[in-house]
Amino acid sequence: MKRFIKIIIASVSPLILVNCAETRFVANLIKAGTENIGQPVAGHYKIGGPYQIKGIWYRPRVDYKYDKTGIASWYGSKFHGKRTANGEIFDMNLVSAAHKTLPMPSMVRVTNLRNGKALNIRLNDRGPFAHGRIIDLSRRAAQLLDFEIAGTAPVRVQVLEQESRLLASAGQGVILPGTALPGKVNTATDQNNQTPRSAPSISVTREPLLTNNDKNNSTQVRKKPNNGGNVPHVKRQPRSPLTLEVYDDETVTEVVVKPNSQIYVQAGAYSQYVNANRVQVQLGELGSSKISKTKEGKDRLFRVRLGPYENVELADKMLVRVMGFGYPGARIIID
Repeated sequence: MKRFIKIIIASVSPLILVNCAETRFVANLIKAGTENIGQPVAGHYKIGGPYQIKGIWYRPRVDYKYDKTGIASWYGSKFHGKRTANGEIFDMNLVSAAHKTLPMPSMVRVTNLRNGKALNIRLNDRGPFAHGRIIDLSRRAAQLLDFEIAGTAPVRVQVLEQESRLLASAGQGVILPGTALPGKVNTATDQNNQTPRSAPSISVTREPLLTNNDKNNSTQVRKKPNNGGNVPHVKRQPRSPLTLEVYDDETVTEVVVKPNSQIYVQAGAYSQYVNANRVQVQLGELGSSKISKTKEGKDRLFRVRLGPYENVELADKMLVRVMGFGYPGARIIID
């Protein structure tokens, strides 16, 4: 059975590490990773500026409220052993993921909306750049969420704010004065002298972020992944909300998901109904569409969606057509 480290955090600052408990968390996080791989990780914290891929602009930014649905894919042997976007070495047999805009590293919770399996995953790469994909998982992560064979899955991706802030602090060397982080690489001076190694397979687990409707009828069950028994079953004792447990195994949980989720293509979301109506009229020849009203924070938005579609393949084809009509920001969503 793989070991685990349990750290009790008395209080967590939202911006930087301001007490000894948090310092120990970050130190142990990095120490656990270096013990697993034998040498320090050469990766570094990175947000990056706007960039363009295949005519589409992407604008990376910090977004601790990120919570979106879409289609997940996975990548493996073609990139195995190569550098990730933040300087680590990609290992398809460890849990990691790529995202187009979130900082690296960040911690996200990915839930398979078909089977309710959820996994906390550390982002360390950019992608996927295939239209209609929201996140690219390592092969191991796809195995744990049970969609390796299918190739894709409808998912919900949620940033874990507290864990992501701690990872960002560790990656930027923000610690208490006089406290050294074991195994920490000075990327400004040491990176050229270090041999990059695979990212540590560390996940930070906490209660899943549920909607108000979910909270009334959800249950969380520790479930051993269906992968031939390779992943140990780790039992945990009940913990307080201020307790974080850092595991170097692969912890899959099972949550309640909405049955019969459907796949749509969203052309855009607009603050004015007249603009949404204009888009709906323009896309009318492509098929059935509807305008739905929603709120994001204090903003009221009108979403233009086409569908639903029976499968990912049909949604992919419609997405290409919608983008061809001049809506490069169109995306596939699950509802």
